[in-house]
Amino acid sequence: MHMATEISRLPSTEELPRLAHPTIADGRELWQMARESKTLDLNSPYAYTLWCRDFAATSVVAHGTGGPCGFIIGYARPSRPDTLFVWQVAVARSHRGQGLARRMLGELATGRRYVEATVTPGNEPSTRLFESFARERDTALTRSPIFTEDHFPTPHEPEVLFRIGPLA
Repeated sequence: MHMATEISRLPSTEELPRLAHPTIADGRELWQMARESKTLDLNSPYAYTLWCRDFAATSVVAHGTGGPCGFIIGYARPSRPDTLFVWQVAVARSHRGQGLARRMLGELATGRRYVEATVTPGNEPSTRLFESFARERDTALTRSPIFTEDHFPTPHEPEVLFRIGPLA
């Protein structure tokens, strides 16, 4: 059993997943969720476990009654510490369409001035998430090219930088 630092617990008539910063013990589940998504670039199990150790403060895992059901891994940009860069977002199929990704993102963005992420042109769920997040906060979302197919050693869609903010 592992102990996680709980971020929030919102009361409701239905039990909402509990949001917490990840611990090393969550690395395995994050990797499995990323693999099962079939859409995320899958990193090694080691990378997810290391992320849970070194970037726990800028990452979140959602725990439902059956275990982890979502996560966001991110980091504060070294050259812009007021900016949270979102590396990956995953929500288990059983919890999609319930606003969990937006709720996790809201928790991580607290105290930040900006949120950034790169999104491929074909990734409609991420595009909708970041657009709705900016709209809810009545702030700008700017898009700019950042990585082309030529930047990658294997076939890969281009990545577009989404920058949201300033946040209140």
